[in-house]
Amino acid sequence: MAGRARGLCHIAFHVPAGQPLALNLQRLFGFQPLAAREAGGWRQLALRSGDAVFLVNEGAGAGDPLYGVDPRHPVPSATNLCFDVEDLDAAVRALAAQGCRVPVPPVSVKDVQGTVTYAVLSSPAGNLSLTLMARAGYRGLFLPGFRPVRSAPGPGWVSHVDHLTLACTAGSSPALRRWFHDCLGFHHLPLSPGEDPELGLEVAAGSGRGGLRLTALQTPPGTAVPTLVLAESLPGATSRPDQVEQFLARHRGPGLQHVGLYTPSILEAAKGMVVAGGRLLTPPKAYYQQPGKEGQIRAAGHKPSLLAQQGILIDGDKGKFLLQVFTKSLFAEDTFFLELIERQGATGFGQNNIRALWQSVQEEATRDQET
Repeated sequence: MAGRARGLCHIAFHVPAGQPLALNLQRLFGFQPLAAREAGGWRQLALRSGDAVFLVNEGAGAGDPLYGVDPRHPVPSATNLCFDVEDLDAAVRALAAQGCRVPVPPVSVKDVQGTVTYAVLSSPAGNLSLTLMARAGYRGLFLPGFRPVRSAPGPGWVSHVDHLTLACTAGSSPALRRWFHDCLGFHHLPLSPGEDPELGLEVAAGSGRGGLRLTALQTPPGTAVPTLVLAESLPGATSRPDQVEQFLARHRGPGLQHVGLYTPSILEAAKGMVVAGGRLLTPPKAYYQQPGKEGQIRAAGHKPSLLAQQGILIDGDKGKFLLQVFTKSLFAEDTFFLELIERQGATGFGQNNIRALWQSVQEEATRDQET
C-alpha cells in the first residue's frame, strides 16, 4: 500500500453561491460553525458535530479552494475526503510511482498555530478527490488559512462519522476495492460469513426488483478512519431506476451518496432534527408489522410506537442491535443524504433494513412522480 490513512480529517462539499447546505447543516442537523475562510472567489466554512467535520466550499473561484480541488461538477456534490497520513512525502512518491494522478503536489500552509502539509489525489470514484494531510503538532482549531468561528455548543446529537457510502456503477466495486487497498491501506470487511471480496454482499430487494451489492472496506485496527462502503445495483426487472441508478443519473456519475453519522441516542437525535425542520425518510407502513419486529424492538429496550413515530429502523438479535434512520436529500438534485446510526453491539449495516430502505425510497420516488 502506498499511503496508509490514519484518520478522517473532514468531508468537503462543492455548492454554488447561495446554496443553503451550510445553513441547513446548522439549522436542521445540529452542526456548529468551526472555522471560515473567504478568498479567491470561495467562501469556505467548516462545520462540526462531535468529531464529524464537514467543509462547505461555496462559490466558484478562478483557482482551487484551499485543501482541495474544484471538480467543476455540474451539480452540488460531496467532492473530497481528507485523510491524515503519517509520512505525506513518502506516500505521494509511492502513489505517483503507482500511476496515481496527484493534481496538487505537497504544499505547506502555516500560521501562528503551526504548519500543515497536504496533497490532493485523484480517485477512480467519479468526481471524488482525496486530500492527504500531515497535521501532527498543529494546535489551531481547524487548519491554517481559516479564522476560528466561535459558536454556542451544539446539541450533541452526533459523535463521529460511522461510515461513508459510495454509489458505484455496476461491476466497478472490485476495481475500486483494489484501488483503496493499494493506495490507502483499506482491506475487505466481510458483512456475512465466508463473503467473497469480489462479490461483496448481495441484498436482494425481492420480487425480482433488483437490490444492492455492498462491499465494505476498513483500515487496520488503531486507525480512526470510518468504514467505506461501495454500493452498486443488482440487475432486476424494475419498472423504474432504483436509488443507486437514480443517483448515478442525477449526480452525472459515481460519487459519495451518503454519510453515516453515529449517534449515542438515535431517538433524541431524530426527534431533535424533526423538531428543527429536518426531513426523515419514512419506511414502508408494513415495516413495523413484520413478524417478530415488535419483539425485536422491545428486546433492544425501545417502544415500537416511538420508533415508528420517528421512522427508525432496527435490525439484529442475540442482544446486538443496529438502529438507523435516513434523511431526505440535502440537495434539490437528490444526490446526497445523511444517515443516523446507533449501534448496540452490532456491526454491519442492517441487511433487512437495507431492503426496507430500498422499498421506502422507491415509494418516495413514486409519490414524487404522482405529485
